[in-house]
Amino acid sequence: MDIVFNCPNCDQQLAVDHSGAGTQIECPSCGDSITIPASDKMTTGSVPTVPSAPAPLVSAINTSAAAKVSLHLKVPVHDKPMESLIIDKPKPPLEVVQKGAGKRLRVRSIRRANCIESGHDKFDETVSAFLSEVGETNLIGVHPINYEHFDVGIQKIMTDYGVIVIYRS
Repeated sequence: MDIVFNCPNCDQQLAVDHSGAGTQIECPSCGDSITIPASDKMTTGSVPTVPSAPAPLVSAINTSAAAKVSLHLKVPVHDKPMESLIIDKPKPPLEVVQKGAGKRLRVRSIRRANCIESGHDKFDETVSAFLSEVGETNLIGVHPINYEHFDVGIQKIMTDYGVIVIYRS
């Protein structure tokens, strides 16, 4: 028969043969020196198992090792709160920091009405030229806009479009 008891230091459940009662051992969990209690102070007995089915109905599942339940597992309890695990992102290399250092955010509006020369619409060429001048690494966003303006030639309010470019410079 085994003596089942808990370590007084870490509360780990241990099972020792009854012949070891009164001897000192080292706890396998915390390493503290503990004395095995006498069998009359603690619960004695073997580790309980799940009862198997009656003899005529014995199946392979009931007799397998998976069907047996061991009660030696306990969740450790701590008096102090555990440290939280915080994973920080790695810092960017200095070259990356220097590329953006000293650059300010800028905004540029490009209207289609301002890009018409001699009756030809040069909006796409103007936007493409400006974007290539800014460069892809400095580009933050390109947003379409709709606006209204008064056309002096035809004396009407016209609806037109354009883009707003946000970039670093």
